Amino acid sequence: MKKYHVKKDDKVIVNSGNFRGENATVVAVLSKNDRVVLKLDKGDANLGKRTVKKSKANPNGGMIERAVSVHVSNVKKVAAEAKSE
Repeated sequence: MKKYHVKKDDKVIVNSGNFRGENATVVAVLSKNDRVVLKLDKGDANLGKRTVKKSKANPNGGMIERAVSVHVSNVKKVAAEAKSE
């Protein structure tokens, strides 16, 4: 099993790509492809379109919107804020 510097529910910042400079939360880690699925803090900007065939789950087929992934090397974990005691 591969080990990554981020895990599910971590707060990250995107270093490069279409979402550069955005703050996000990790929704899932796709270890097979070395990618992470992100939920951007600013909204639904991380939705991409995908063509799907007709099936029982999607009887009309066509274009659907879904979350897109980013390579794990393109995100950096945001340091947790210091706890005040």
